[in-house]
Amino acid sequence: MNIYAIIFDMDGVLVDSNPYHKIALNQFCAKYGHHLTEEGLRNKIYGRTNKEWITNLFGVLPSDQLAQYGEEKEALYRELFDKDIQPVSGLIDFLGLLDKHSIPRAIGTSAPRSNVDFTLLKTGIQNFFSIILDESHVTHGKPSPEIYLNVAKKLGLPPQRCVVFEDSLSGVISAKKAGTKVVGITTTHTAQELSETDFIINDFKNLDPIALFDKLFG
Repeated sequence: MNIYAIIFDMDGVLVDSNPYHKIALNQFCAKYGHHLTEEGLRNKIYGRTNKEWITNLFGVLPSDQLAQYGEEKEALYRELFDKDIQPVSGLIDFLGLLDKHSIPRAIGTSAPRSNVDFTLLKTGIQNFFSIILDESHVTHGKPSPEIYLNVAKKLGLPPQRCVVFEDSLSGVISAKKAGTKVVGITTTHTAQELSETDFIINDFKNLDPIALFDKLFG
């Protein structure tokens, strides 16, 4: 029997956090004289590591200033999202099914570990994940395939037997380049915008992992 694994992006997949990231980004960037457009958010920021998007906007900065900017923005985001954070609909039941069927799973995210810990603690899902790779585990953020290649290696499976859940266009490209199947979730982009994925969901409600594997791998 073939073993398949699930890899979750975090922002926009485990939690619908991107509206709060957007507010934090706009406030942070406006403070430093940058006014973001929707196109700028999509093309320069979403799915990328702090190091990459900050450099995209501000140019090359000293490493200590780069780290300071990144944590300033993330602290603002966590403050904004703190009272509203909750798992995407159906996620807890879906994670329970993964446990029931002993399906390997991991998180692969461009976010810093501080945000990962915040998300897992506030949603109460930390016990579902033993494999978590964040921005510190990659040299190149999405759309590079590095994060998903690294997660697959950590899972001990070829990427071709992994299913990635993604909401961002850069994340979809990353997963596709890595060779995984990709399920798009419509928290950030429309189904039409996610048309390059293998399957599209609005949330995790009534999603059965075994039926999903049958659909994707036949």
